[in-house]
Amino acid sequence: MAKPLARVLTLLDILQAGGTRTLRELAERLGVDERTVRRYVDHLLDLGVPVESVRGRYGGYRLVPGYRMPPLMLTDDEALAVILGLTGVQHAALEPDAVAAVESAAAKVRRVLPRALTARLDALAAATSYTDGRSPVTPETGILLSVAGAAVERRPLAITYTDRNGRATDRVLHPYGVVAHHGRWYVTGLDSRSGEVRSLRLDRVASASVQNGQFQVPAAFDPAAVVAEAVSGASYSHAVSVRVHGSDHAVRMRMPGSIAVIEPLDGEPGWVRVRWRAERLDWVPLVLAGLGLPFAIEEPDELRERVRALAGQLTSWADAQ
Repeated sequence: MAKPLARVLTLLDILQAGGTRTLRELAERLGVDERTVRRYVDHLLDLGVPVESVRGRYGGYRLVPGYRMPPLMLTDDEALAVILGLTGVQHAALEPDAVAAVESAAAKVRRVLPRALTARLDALAAATSYTDGRSPVTPETGILLSVAGAAVERRPLAITYTDRNGRATDRVLHPYGVVAHHGRWYVTGLDSRSGEVRSLRLDRVASASVQNGQFQVPAAFDPAAVVAEAVSGASYSHAVSVRVHGSDHAVRMRMPGSIAVIEPLDGEPGWVRVRWRAERLDWVPLVLAGLGLPFAIEEPDELRERVRALAGQLTSWADAQ
């Protein structure tokens, strides 16, 4: 939220407290000059807020007597969309002032929501990890809130899940955490059907009901890292690991995190490690060449030969007459 808009909302808060506020008082409280205050008042008038100008020695501005802002009436879906949108923005790269404005806006929305819904949104915030600043597309509201609540309370979930082939199965999941990753929501935890930790897309969960019992989350379990690893292709044949000389941002611009896990290297400033899995290696040398940055292959050894072959081929083409 931009500063001017945040100050217009602050002006409205001040006027809603009642009484007449002098131009000087408003300017001091908002940290702007008196001319800017008049402009903010015009903004409120444009929005249909009846601000009165009071003349005289004790004049200034006030809201028309008896006026109150209408209550904020939101459905659960609307409230979830608003809060998740603001939360997603908080995880983007913002200036400190912008972050403070977003936090203030979220707090104002939460104050007018029903207590039961606020509690469910609190559970969602506590259960969720973000791998980036993208706001994910929200799945069915009831399922998302149920999964998050179960993750916070450490309660098993009975779910019906549809896999990538369109096959629906019933299973019990111990949800260790909810993750927003590259525009999608995931839940990760112990899956009764496979007996392993799985990362499941929430938009493929047709139903979810909380069961009796409790479970423990393994120590040092990182839901965001587990989901990022799974989405990058954990079932593929080849594990690729490359050290790249460049900033995290520079590498991500050329190799989106949706196909790789990118992490800084301790003790090697200026270098990051890029890891992903691939079913075939034939396209990997082209990706590495496209980075335009120095790199060192850690694994697999076969990849080194493929990179040399590509370099030789490019050299022969460059020397061709």
